[in-house]
Amino acid sequence: MTCLILAAGYATRLYPLTENFPKPLLEIGSSTILDRLIRDLEENAGVDKFTVISNHKFAKIFEKWAEGRPEISVADDGTETNETRLGAVRDILFAVEKQDIRDDLLVMAGDNVLDFSLSGFVSYAAACGTSCVMCHEENDLAKQQKTAIITVDENGLITSYEEKPKAPRGNLAVPPFYFYRREDAARIPEALADGCGADAPGSFAAWLSRHTPMHAWRMPGRRYDIGGLESYEEAKRIFGNS
Repeated sequence: MTCLILAAGYATRLYPLTENFPKPLLEIGSSTILDRLIRDLEENAGVDKFTVISNHKFAKIFEKWAEGRPEISVADDGTETNETRLGAVRDILFAVEKQDIRDDLLVMAGDNVLDFSLSGFVSYAAACGTSCVMCHEENDLAKQQKTAIITVDENGLITSYEEKPKAPRGNLAVPPFYFYRREDAARIPEALADGCGADAPGSFAAWLSRHTPMHAWRMPGRRYDIGGLESYEEAKRIFGNS
């Protein structure tokens, strides 16, 4: 399995902190946001191959950070501004093609802090034998309308998947953590040709769920999305001693 880490955004809501520095490498406590995610996967899930997908503006910073860590590679998508970014789905395809990745893929955003281990998600996906997403309950309508919402059956099989629905069918929100079987990841070009959106990372998962069975794992804890200064300061208060 290869873990693809989406880190090609420009984090404009965190300026000036991220004007010339990538958000995933901001520090929380004794570590960076990204190192926390990688350490958990290495120590608890046995993942030993990581590709960080960066824009050109921050690629050298990521490469410096990854020096001496052969398990981590950096894929520079060549973009230099927020307006010219490829979008998350095209970034995944770019990294897969550039590095000729033929593994199952664990895809995740590099700007989240979790109070639980991702090992449960990796084990769940292995047991299901399908591509999978993570999910959690979200009962605020305004927040539901800004994210992906799924419904599932009694076995966790996804029965509907909507990106930013105006009238949500359920209350299970999908954060940017996905497991794709290698044969499903190979369908990204087909999805894009079929009109799949390229910007939101969940667009491919939504498309895929309509073409093959997928399951959803319920998060056992909380996720802290580092979107702006307020959420960054909150994460530092909560995890500052770890």
